[in-house]
Amino acid sequence: MFVLSQIEHNLPMPPHLLSRPLVDAIKTELERLFLDKVITNLGLCVSVYDILAVEGGFIFPGEGCSTYKVSFRLLMFRPFIGEVLVGKISGYDEKGLQVSLDFFSDICIPGHLMQYGTVRGEDGRWMLKTDDGDELYLDIDDEIRFLVSGIKYPPIPVEQKEDDKPFAPMQIIGSIKGDGLGLLAWWAADEEEAEEEEEQ
Repeated sequence: MFVLSQIEHNLPMPPHLLSRPLVDAIKTELERLFLDKVITNLGLCVSVYDILAVEGGFIFPGEGCSTYKVSFRLLMFRPFIGEVLVGKISGYDEKGLQVSLDFFSDICIPGHLMQYGTVRGEDGRWMLKTDDGDELYLDIDDEIRFLVSGIKYPPIPVEQKEDDKPFAPMQIIGSIKGDGLGLLAWWAADEEEAEEEEEQ
């Protein structure tokens, strides 16, 4: 789920930071540039892990700041395909469920990737109809276990309509089609029974 990515970057250092120790100033500027930002094909930056090397300090003509060539590592949130995560349902619509991990919310579970027998009820909520005739609703704030089936990095739109959703630079597609996937409450009883059998 979390990986380290090594990056080299030519970093202009604002003059107001030069009174601080160089490494601290560089880390502050790197955090301003990368923290909570999505880098295509790398993921969401969670933190600046460490600084490996600093070179330069050149002042180029026409610029009022020194530029350093910095090699550093970022801690990135980038789940792999097939990884199983647990989040909370934050919303739903005709396309499927929206899920949040607290620090990342652009997760969608489309209707065709839900358990067999999952349909929308009259009130718009998704529910699983079991073979016994039970209707198990998937409600907002329910904890849900899902499998990562895809990650998208869509291009930045040139224009956005007023009624469009906010642009998401990184989107995770989830699936709950499989054993052990779906609401944690669905499987809690089975897991407790399995633990009791092991103890006996």
